[in-house]
Amino acid sequence: AVQQGLRMGMILFIVSEIMFFFAFFWAFFTSSLSPVFKIGGVWPPAGIEAISPWGLPLLNTIILLSSGASVTWAHHAIVGGFKKDALLGLVITIIFAVIFTGLQGFEYVNAPFAMSDSVYGSVFFMATGFHGFHVIIGTIFLFVCAFRLYLDHFSR
Repeated sequence: AVQQGLRMGMILFIVSEIMFFFAFFWAFFTSSLSPVFKIGGVWPPAGIEAISPWGLPLLNTIILLSSGASVTWAHHAIVGGFKKDALLGLVITIIFAVIFTGLQGFEYVNAPFAMSDSVYGSVFFMATGFHGFHVIIGTIFLFVCAFRLYLDHFSR
């Protein structure tokens, strides 16, 4: 009964996170597909210089997908009983997460617009900010898991 409750709690948490981020995507797509007169009737709004998706955002996407591969490797190594491989996979994932967070911070500092620059800036900083916050929390969780793995708290 406890495992079912924990499983249901995790499912509800993930569903709530999906809805949370869906709201930001909805705001972005609604604003971009039907820009209102107040922002100049164009997207991105008049006076906003958009960040090219082929630079830092693409690099961060590659880093994020690579971290997914390395954490999956770590999980399979734990299940297979390969502690050294699992630790290596977790350490690589943590390094990817720290690099991702650093690059996102760099992107924020050098963004050509601010959160107060119309709906574009608001949606950009809210969506990417909450995503970055999730990565930071995940990094902390992964660090704790790596430490527990080092102390042999996990079994096959």
